[in-house]
Amino acid sequence: MNANLPNEHPSEQLEAAIEHGEIAGDNPQQASPALRALVIGAIGVVFGDVGTSPLYTMKEAFHGQHGMPVTAVNVLGILSLVTWTLVMVVAVKYVSFIMRADNKGEGGIMAMMTLAQRASRGHPHMRRMVVLFAILGAALFYGDGVITPSITVLSAVEGLGVTAPALNHYVVPLAVLVLLVLFWAQKHGTERVGSIFGPIMVLWFLALGAIGIWNIVQHPLVLRALNPWYAVQFFQHHHWGGFLALGAVVLCVTGAEALYTDMGHFGRRPIRVAWFGFVMPGLLLNYFGQAALLLNVPGTERNPFYLAAPDWARIPLIVLSTAAAVIASQAVISGAFSITRQAIQLGFIPRMQVVHTSTEAIGQTYLPWVNRFLFIMVLAVVIGFHSSNALAGAYGIAVTGTMAIDTALFLVVARRMWNWGVARVVVVAVVFLTIDLSFFGANTLKILDGGWFPLVLGVALFTVLTTWRRGRELVMREIKQSGLALEPFILSISEHPPTRVAGTAVFLTSNADLVPHALLHNLKHNKVLHERNVILTCETQETPFADADERVAIADLGHGFYRVTLRFGFAEDPDVPVRLESCAAKGVGFDMMDTTFFLSRETIVATERPGMALWRDKLFAFMARNALPATAFFRIPGNRLIELGTQVEI
Repeated sequence: MNANLPNEHPSEQLEAAIEHGEIAGDNPQQASPALRALVIGAIGVVFGDVGTSPLYTMKEAFHGQHGMPVTAVNVLGILSLVTWTLVMVVAVKYVSFIMRADNKGEGGIMAMMTLAQRASRGHPHMRRMVVLFAILGAALFYGDGVITPSITVLSAVEGLGVTAPALNHYVVPLAVLVLLVLFWAQKHGTERVGSIFGPIMVLWFLALGAIGIWNIVQHPLVLRALNPWYAVQFFQHHHWGGFLALGAVVLCVTGAEALYTDMGHFGRRPIRVAWFGFVMPGLLLNYFGQAALLLNVPGTERNPFYLAAPDWARIPLIVLSTAAAVIASQAVISGAFSITRQAIQLGFIPRMQVVHTSTEAIGQTYLPWVNRFLFIMVLAVVIGFHSSNALAGAYGIAVTGTMAIDTALFLVVARRMWNWGVARVVVVAVVFLTIDLSFFGANTLKILDGGWFPLVLGVALFTVLTTWRRGRELVMREIKQSGLALEPFILSISEHPPTRVAGTAVFLTSNADLVPHALLHNLKHNKVLHERNVILTCETQETPFADADERVAIADLGHGFYRVTLRFGFAEDPDVPVRLESCAAKGVGFDMMDTTFFLSRETIVATERPGMALWRDKLFAFMARNALPATAFFRIPGNRLIELGTQVEI
């Protein structure tokens, strides 16, 4: 990235570079240094997950719990399926279609949701469905965040068993040790380590390609699998059994959503260049090399990835594979931090501590609660499943479910925001949903073999997210019903003025049309008002970053009252004192030493009232008690704060 623009959004840096002629051409060999740097960065961050899929895809297809016999029809058929899955799902669906649905350069399930919500305005039922789909997609993404570190690290360390079978019983302890170091390192940030991710992954993909070529040369007939007819023959030969094989084939596109999720960090073009010019060739060469080995050397299906390498290269390959697995895991963990941060801003998850690990890159964050949750779940998965083969059944459900939700939300955006014709939408829907639902259906058949885990985790997280969302709605409804209208209150104050004291009082509230409870309590108990009273609300936009002209809105209500609205994007950190400083340009300046913040803290009481089941009321109350206080979340100085409690029954 451009070191001279550390505070700009990365995609904006990219566009600026393009405008100034710094980036030209889609050929990485002809690219400018700016584009090359972004391409290498994307290779290190975006493609870690999909790039490590050769560790387990072919092994699961031929040696897993539902493995196929190693025959020419099966090997060429599955290889053809893998090839065209990479083409259709990654190259066509994500790179050519989904990545066009950017929200001011930002991607990911939350960015897609806000676009789809905007596109479905005026259709409340569709808007609710969009939110539910997005919440479910986010819940499944966390399932991916648990399984990816588990399966990639286990697959990498399992190379020890290939080199020395006597070391098999050390695989799980070593995997746990690697994961322990990985999650422990999160609190220190990834800025320094991230700088070497790109070169390591470049070396990884070069190794994949070299191993593939070495095996293809020995059995070049596997190149026939480029013809999709071999995939058709595979289904003709196996019928229902061929459908079962899709559960293993889909593992080749695990992590495909990262291309869209991380688009905001690198921009659309560098990701496309990296995929078509480097990553996709390396992956395909390796898959073809593994297939050549399976046809050429009997008995190699137990681990075709490591057995495809020469004997002298296996130990270095284990080290490189473990490094690549850590990088793939890091990308998913960072993605979980990012999506949680966005979900907090959008009101789907309780507020929690967000630690910035870099003074220059706003996207580098660390969320202690999320890190602990992921580590505990990953540890349980590794110890519980023991091997990558056992985990493969669990992996597909989360991946295919998220892919289908991406397609559904994209279709809403394409039809209602881009005004695509019905025929075009139907064609795209039939093609992509047929692929997504076929893979999802194949993986549901593996529920008893581990597929139950992401479903249980997804349902639990979906319940938590929807409970918090619904609980906040009920709290807002109760506050509104019991509140006083602001403008009539100000008029009554002017007719019967209380004692005024010097200074500014800022009352934080979620509804700027009602009198904040903290203001009423202050007036009731202290019998005074400040000379200037500010009714402050903070809004989260449906865009990642609020535009400069919409960040602050000020309305003079008269009699020393002002309504101030601060707007933040869902990818921004709300800092109220800093944002208030910009109000001076609009005629309302704030001296923090002469300003007191008043906040009403709600105590939630669960009751039998209509709205949610009692157990959900109690769950919401528990989350509300343990959420990060609004004062800390909005970075309000504690020495300028007065909190007043209020009880809300739901």
